[in-house]
Amino acid sequence: MGIHVIKMPDLGEGIAEVEVVAWHVQPGDTVREDQVLADVMTDKATVEIPSPVAGTITSLGGAIGQSLAVGAELIRLEVAGAGNVSADKARKEPVQSGAATAPAEEVAEPQLEAVAAHAAETSAPAVAPAKPAPAPAAKPAPARATSGAPLRADGEKPLAPPAVRQRAWDLGVELQFVPGSGPAGRITHADLDAHVAGRRGAAANGAMDERYAEQHGEHATQIIGLRRKIAEKMQEAKRNIPHFTYVEEVDVTELEALRLQLNARYGQERGKLTLLPLLMRAVVLALRSYPMMSARYDDEANTLTTYDAAHIGIAAQTESGLMVPVVRHAESRDPWSSAAEIARLAEAARSGKATRDELTGSTITITSLGALGGIVTTPVINRPEVAIVGVNRIVDRPVIRDGAMVARKMMNLSSSFDHRVIDGMVAAQFVQSIRGYLEFPATLFVE
Repeated sequence: MGIHVIKMPDLGEGIAEVEVVAWHVQPGDTVREDQVLADVMTDKATVEIPSPVAGTITSLGGAIGQSLAVGAELIRLEVAGAGNVSADKARKEPVQSGAATAPAEEVAEPQLEAVAAHAAETSAPAVAPAKPAPAPAAKPAPARATSGAPLRADGEKPLAPPAVRQRAWDLGVELQFVPGSGPAGRITHADLDAHVAGRRGAAANGAMDERYAEQHGEHATQIIGLRRKIAEKMQEAKRNIPHFTYVEEVDVTELEALRLQLNARYGQERGKLTLLPLLMRAVVLALRSYPMMSARYDDEANTLTTYDAAHIGIAAQTESGLMVPVVRHAESRDPWSSAAEIARLAEAARSGKATRDELTGSTITITSLGALGGIVTTPVINRPEVAIVGVNRIVDRPVIRDGAMVARKMMNLSSSFDHRVIDGMVAAQFVQSIRGYLEFPATLFVE
């Protein structure tokens, strides 16, 4: 029998270290050749590490969430034959954890990368997150007496004078549970005092309403894998980019009317349109006048690279975390083509089947929370881009038009910019250009 040591392979692209996100084996397990041993995450993807040999696992080189340098010991096996490490050397060498001591390289678009298999270009389903660490035992909360059902039927308001209601509010007492001794069941100060005294007595006896029971649980979850890469990405973006956010109100009444007409006429044969592909077209047209918005900024070289192409990232929430699939060459697509590509990429991202190319290379990003979009947001720029366009929800608001108050469908655009290379005036002009196309939607199809 011999010892075979599997070291962390060089996964290319200048990667110096990886993070262990899952072990598929444990010491004592017998494995076959090509069996997947571990999942590791690079700055670019989650990669499965297969075993080059058959044997029995004797030790693992790191814990979940730990960073390992390329070349560090990943797994040690006992194999038939000589192995790749002599017995004497194996006894002298302790198992190395492989934790990298050099600072990690800058995280480059981790949330945009697909899960890769065996370090190849093909993708694999997203790795399930590690189970959270066991929570500390919670202190037993004092039992609370269920003082019975409310004394009144649903919807029946308790009778009480304003002064009693104010005292009940100050004491945190729900009058629905206080019996009244006054006329027609009216609650008096004496009734309130009696209820409070009874509640204190119940508390002293260790019994109170369960709705007010103290909670003492604590739940720790280790942040690893894609979620940690997203955290690092966001931290780097906020640390390095001086963000500023510009918010503009847009009247999308005519745009919504046009969208409904297009869907009624072409929906069956060309597919239904949402707001997003129309917004993408407006962004593409605005970029013709403001090409510096479709750009990437290199911090170290102090170089701003602008792109004639509009590769628009669409921020999408998945079970694994935030991902940004990229609609490439949006400038060459009509709204229906954009809508179909958005749907295809979103499904690929949610199912973990998006490829690396589909999740990288965006030059400007659009982010939207749909119906949950709020009134105003402050989007974080998708570094190294320099601009991100945020979409808030559409609401009906009263607007003064031609001296009369009318209801209009209004929507805010909340967009953030890198103030190192984008001046406030230019950002405002860019957003106003987008606004113009959206408020006069016929222009989306004539330019």
